[in-house]
Amino acid sequence: MTQTTPLSTQDEPLLAGITVLDFTRVLSGPFATRLLADLGATVIKIERPGDGDETRYVGLQLDPQRIDQSAYFARSNAGKKSIAIDLANPGARGIVMDLVAKADVVVENFSPGVMKKYGYDAASIHAIRPDIVYCSISGFGQTGPLASLQAYAHLINAISGMMELDRGGDTPPKASNLQAADVLAGAHAFGAICAALLRRFRSGKGAYLDVSMLECLVASDDANFPTLLNGGTVERKPRIGMIVQKIGDRYVAMQNGGAPHMWPRLVALIGRPELANDPRFANPASRREHWPALRDILQEWLGRFESVDQAVETLAANRIPGVPMLNPEEVVAHPHLEHRGFFPTLPHPGRGTMRLTAPPFHVDGAPIAPAAPAPYLIGQDTRMVLGEVLGYAADRIEALHAQGVVASPA
Repeated sequence: MTQTTPLSTQDEPLLAGITVLDFTRVLSGPFATRLLADLGATVIKIERPGDGDETRYVGLQLDPQRIDQSAYFARSNAGKKSIAIDLANPGARGIVMDLVAKADVVVENFSPGVMKKYGYDAASIHAIRPDIVYCSISGFGQTGPLASLQAYAHLINAISGMMELDRGGDTPPKASNLQAADVLAGAHAFGAICAALLRRFRSGKGAYLDVSMLECLVASDDANFPTLLNGGTVERKPRIGMIVQKIGDRYVAMQNGGAPHMWPRLVALIGRPELANDPRFANPASRREHWPALRDILQEWLGRFESVDQAVETLAANRIPGVPMLNPEEVVAHPHLEHRGFFPTLPHPGRGTMRLTAPPFHVDGAPIAPAAPAPYLIGQDTRMVLGEVLGYAADRIEALHAQGVVASPA
């Protein structure tokens, strides 16, 4: 089920009529504004003349004739319009303020202080548009002793405690492949922006949203920080109740914790009913205390299966959580995600078509996808935005180009 158009059956996109002024780059901010665009908002992405978003140059290039057409960039910026403005040029201020006058939302993810240097910080914008929703995304938040530190997902993972927890008590720390801090910050910003828009429609009041990557990542922990905050200690060991077992040349992942009725089903399934009365495993706390012994029992049982598929089928039939461990190549080809419409296809000027991830939710019972591809050339929509959105005359647009305030593709 390869999709080339939005799939939602809704008559009107959820955010139709909302205009977002997008000062973001790399991942956390673009992820948030991509979700807003997917739901129908008009997102005007401001890029630097000449260079544009840094991620244009990272990873697989979709157009073999160019170096600024990465799949990374296209995925994070699908559905947006690109206008190239030199924010350091004094002549940019009038354009930016005219765009602010048309916008409902402003999103930025520069280091704290950068937007204030240009005069586009929340206080300056709210002075002329008190009803606007202004969202700042940064590594450590806009306040506090760490606010000025450079922030990337890898660094946030290290300082958040997550890198230490992932060691499991016995392995050296390592960089995570998942850019979790960026994506979580983008998702939290998206939710907060939508909530702020709801209040704005009710009361006319704007908002200033300060999203911290560090806090988003720490807040995602399910057990360790709640335990520490309330007098407990962290167990620096592999996660209890979770097993990854090799069967043949593949792996199965299984979990034995969770709902209280799972334990009786599990002991019946593995043919060890006596374990139900074993004092070592009498309740969740004792099973955690004696997890190494229980893990050995479950791994021995899993080792009897001839294949991962056979183990997963048996677990599923008995309502015990278990799945095969997949590699990325298997994930992008999986029929479940195809059925869900999670990898839609969009047109791309330099490649013909490209695939990307859809928003991780359905609307009105159907998946959705970007209504348009990502910007191809830096500033490709500059003339359109200045002329059609702001109503600038052609000679004024040409003068702004000549002064280096804005840029369009040659």
